[in-house]
Formats: sequence, C-alpha cells, structure tokens
Amino acid sequence: MVAIRAAIEAGAKIMSVYTDPDADFEIEKKADNSPLTIADKKSHETISGILSGTDIPILSEEGKKIPYETRREWNELWIVDPLDGTKEFIKKNGEFTVNIAYVKDGIPQAGVIYIPVREELYIGDCEYGAFKLENIKSISEEEEDFHSLISRASKLPVNEERKDFVVVASRSHFSAETEEFIEKMKGLHKSIETISKGSSLKLCLIAEGKADIYPRFAPTMEWDTAAGHAIIKAAGKEVYHTDEITPLTYNKEDLLNPWFIAK
Repeated sequence: MVAIRAAIEAGAKIMSVYTDPDADFEIEKKADNSPLTIADKKSHETISGILSGTDIPILSEEGKKIPYETRREWNELWIVDPLDGTKEFIKKNGEFTVNIAYVKDGIPQAGVIYIPVREELYIGDCEYGAFKLENIKSISEEEEDFHSLISRASKLPVNEERKDFVVVASRSHFSAETEEFIEKMKGLHKSIETISKGSSLKLCLIAEGKADIYPRFAPTMEWDTAAGHAIIKAAGKEVYHTDEITPLTYNKEDLLNPWFIAK
C-alpha cells in the first residue's frame, strides 16, 4: 500500500505543474526551471519521502550514480521513475506515468503504475495478481487495506474477444528493427494491428490483455520497465530478452536494459 499511496500522491504533484496555466512547456526540457524538471522533482521528493519509511533503498534516475559496490548488497530495493514519458509530458498528450517497483534478488515482485491524467492505477503483486483501478485520485481511510482497494478493481488480464494480433510499439522510439519485427509477425498471423503508446503504458496494455506483444529495440533503463514488468508477471506474462526465453533482471551493474520482448 505504501507504493500505491506514493504513486497517487506523486501524480497529484505532477498534475499541479501540468495544469498550471503559467507553465511554459516550450522551455528546453532539461532546463532547471522547466515544467518537466519541476514536476519530476516534486514527484521524486514525494515518493522518496513516503518510501523512506520502509528502510528499503531506492534506485531511480536521480540515484543512478550510486556505486554498484553499494547496490550489489541490496537484496531488495525500490526502483522508481517519478515521471516516465518525457516527450509525452512536453507534448501534453497525457501519456506519462509514475512507476514504482519492489524488486527482490533482481526480480520484480510488485509494481505500481499511475496515470495521473486518466486517474488510472495498475497494480501487480506476485502473490495476489494484477489489477486496474479507474477514477482514483486518492485513497480513502477505508481503502488503506490492500484487499479493500482491489475489491473494486478489475482483475488482469481482461479477456476480450479480438480478431487481430495486436503489437504495441513506442510512440517516440519506432526503430527499423521494430518495423522488421512487425513484418515478421505479419507472416505469422492473419491480421495484425499496431498500437503506438508512450511511457510504460505499453507494458500496461500487455498486462491488461489489450495487446499481445511489445518488442522494444531501443534503449530503456531499469526504472522505465521494472514496475510494468512486475505487473506483467503478476498477470501471468513475462518480459524477455530478445531470445524470448530469458527474463529481464534488475539492479545490474549496467542499469541499461537489453532489448526486450514483452508478451
């Protein structure tokens, strides 16, 4: 529950910047006074403040300079992306998220992805499964219990009748390798539909059952995928290396992910 509360409260901080009529989204995205930087900082501070009470170390882009000699001693950790979807935030298309994952021995055990603009929350736990909640801006006292919260959630994956084999791809990183992979899928399936999404929403679509496969042949960092990976695992699916056999692992010496396929 602590990660859920942290994600939702961080989402509120992000929205206070996103909806600010005085925020100039034309500012260079990495400038210290840009809306993106301010929103990211507010989100990170909120999440860190809440998760610090767990005494579990936090790994995020802000903490990427922590030496591996220190991190390798962490058998459990939080992996956090306080604002995933830089380009989507700047474009103001709403496709950005707050990602929090709990990782043990390199394997994601639980994850939360919150979409502030939509007020949607994806939850994954290796023990209880994967869930989606809609119209959630805060957690009431009655819902401080995990079981009370998920009692009004949809269990994932949602079984929907689909004729098409659905491939989900990055909205901002559509590579030649991705195009080649989709062409390969066209030879294996009668009907192919391709969906483009930003941030970790692509992983959410796999967990939800609205897409069948997500090939990623472009760079990502561990904090981009850990929460979505946990949710996908909880939904009975997996995120593999491109061999489609070996699952991704976390808290590696090199925090850059290999290319992967989620299905």
